[in-house]
Amino acid sequence: MDKVVVVFSMKGCPHCDMLKIMLNEAKLKFISRDIDEHQDEYEMFSKAVGNEYVPALMLIENPNKNPKTNLYAPERDYNELEEAVKIIREFYGY
Repeated sequence: MDKVVVVFSMKGCPHCDMLKIMLNEAKLKFISRDIDEHQDEYEMFSKAVGNEYVPALMLIENPNKNPKTNLYAPERDYNELEEAVKIIREFYGY
C-alpha cells in the first residue's frame, strides 16, 4: 500500500521548519507544500479542517487508486510537534 505525507508549511514559520527537521531526523518521508505557492490547494484544505494554521498534514493512502485522505491541523488534531510526528509515525506503521 502506497502512503504519502504532505506537510503544508510557509516560509518564515519556525514551527514548520522544526517539524520538517524532526521528520528528516526520524527518516519519515514527506512532501513539503508551501501554502503561498499552492494557495488553491491549501485553501481547500483549510476550509475542510476549519483553520488556517501551519504546519498542517495531509496523509494519503493509495494515492494512485482509491485514495483515502486524512487531514490534520494544529490546535485541532495536535498541539505539539511531537504529536504530529507521532501521527505520521503511526500512519507509516512505526
